[in-house]
Amino acid sequence: MRPLTLTTPKPLLPVGGKPLIVWHIERLHAIGVREIVINTSWLAQCFPEVLGDGAAFGVQLHYSDEGPMPLETGGGMLRALPLLGEAPFIAINGDIWTTHPLDTLPAEPAGLAHCVLIPLPDFRAPGSFEDAATRLLAQDAGPHTLAGIGVYRPELVRDHAPGKFSITPLLTAAAGTGRLTVEAHRGAWEDVGTVERLTALDARLHAASQQDFVATNH
Repeated sequence: MRPLTLTTPKPLLPVGGKPLIVWHIERLHAIGVREIVINTSWLAQCFPEVLGDGAAFGVQLHYSDEGPMPLETGGGMLRALPLLGEAPFIAINGDIWTTHPLDTLPAEPAGLAHCVLIPLPDFRAPGSFEDAATRLLAQDAGPHTLAGIGVYRPELVRDHAPGKFSITPLLTAAAGTGRLTVEAHRGAWEDVGTVERLTALDARLHAASQQDFVATNH
C-alpha cells in the first residue's frame, strides 16, 4: 500500500469519503455496540488524532498500542484483553471493507469462537484450518477461509504466551474439539490490500453514493 501508508495507517485510508475503519465503527454502532477497542501499531498516534474518543460516532473508543511490531490477530487480542473484559467480543480486521450483516453474529458463541468465512481464493491451497472450518459449513460448500470477522471468547487466547502469534492454529484446534462455529459470508467483501483495490473500491462507493443521491432527488 505504499506510498499511501508511509503517512497514513491502512485502516485510516479514505474510501467512499471516510476512513476505512469508520465504516466498521458505524456498522458496529448500528447493531448496538458502544465500546470499541482499536489495536494500533504503525503510526499509532494517527488513530486518536483522526477518530478522537469516538464521541463523534456515538461510541467510546479505546486504543491498545501493540508497539512498533504488529502482534497479529492473536497477539493483538491477548494484549487488548484488559480493555475487552470478560465477555465475548466482536473482532473485525481493519483492512477489509464489507457489508456482511453483523446482526447475524451471535452475542455468545456456542464454543470458543464463531467466525465468518469466505470462499478460498483460487490461488491459495487449503490448509489445516480451511479443511476443518469448511467441514462445518453445508455439505456442498467449497473450501472457505477466514473473512476477518468473528466473535471470540477471551479464553481462546488468554493462556497463550504474550507476543506475536496467529489466531488460526487456535481456531483450528477449537474446530477439532467442537468449540468453533462458523457462518458463510453474505454481502460485499473486499480485502483492501493494494492501492489498485483501494482505488477500485473507492470508485464503486462514490458511484453508489451518487446513484443514491440521484434516486433521492427523484
